[in-house]
Amino acid sequence: MIVMGIESSCDETGVGIVEWTGEPAEPIRLLADEVASSVAEHARYGGVVPEVASRAHLEAMVPTMRRALAAADVDKPDAIAVTIGPGLAGALLVGVAAAKAYALAWDVPLYAVNHLGGHVAVDTLEHGPMPPCIALLVSGGHTHLLRVTDLGEPIEELGTTVDDAAGEAFDKVARLLGLGYPGGPAIDELASGGDPTAIAFPRGMTGPRDARYDFSFSGLKTAVARYVEGCERRGEDVPMADVAASFQEAVADVLTMKALRACADFDTSTLVLGGGATANSRIRSLAQERCDAAGITLRVPKPRLCTDNGVMIATLGAHVIAGGAPPSPLTVATDPGLSVQISAY
Repeated sequence: MIVMGIESSCDETGVGIVEWTGEPAEPIRLLADEVASSVAEHARYGGVVPEVASRAHLEAMVPTMRRALAAADVDKPDAIAVTIGPGLAGALLVGVAAAKAYALAWDVPLYAVNHLGGHVAVDTLEHGPMPPCIALLVSGGHTHLLRVTDLGEPIEELGTTVDDAAGEAFDKVARLLGLGYPGGPAIDELASGGDPTAIAFPRGMTGPRDARYDFSFSGLKTAVARYVEGCERRGEDVPMADVAASFQEAVADVLTMKALRACADFDTSTLVLGGGATANSRIRSLAQERCDAAGITLRVPKPRLCTDNGVMIATLGAHVIAGGAPPSPLTVATDPGLSVQISAY
């Protein structure tokens, strides 16, 4: 079966195409991965502007679709999967409207799926069938710790952020340091020349009375701002590289510590990382160090597959279809606040 996936939850217009027999022992073949990003249009605002994102999706959807079909060398897929949430309301509407139109025109079934589940499912393209695992999803809009038993079944949310997502904190700290948008790559590069132990920034929600799997990065972001303000007030140069490295270390420390805690609590031997922020070098290296020490298998997709793309939606759709889920009605609605525990509609 050839499945096309459409992703438009934020600022990337993604169309991916995969082929899979549905048999666990058979690999999923990547046929096309086309993405049109509007990040440059948002850079001058320091973050994603929903209306700008929606208009960019409208302009990019058809050309991106045509490039994907050409790359896969197919006339039409056997099924279409599309993100219905969570995400920006207007952006989601563009992708879902396109998916419905193509499904109707081609007379193929439509599967409305969860964006977050796609970030987990895409790992199977590189590493094969996924055993029961703990998944850590980190992006500009999401920070989730999940327990996955089967990609065709509901995912259990163990914890999430109570305020800022980790990726959002990266963007805000980058703006504070004058590094521009998006902030993640800029901080990662700057941190490479700094000392991660130079500044003792706080580790949010790690006390004995705090929620075991939840995250908080608002206090860390404020601590960075107070530190920079203090340097400026005293007339001192801000040690930019040390600030970036110490901030990055604090984020990576908490994320990986809680992920490994969940693996131990649920006797799970596999940890999967997903989401755009997991392209960060320190999050990856610290996760690898701690997994190696604990005897945990770490699975991380290549950076291109970690960011938003249509391939992850096509891959999740393929698993949903293989699991026997019925197609979604063409009246299915978007859900910007969709729970991660709902894999498909």
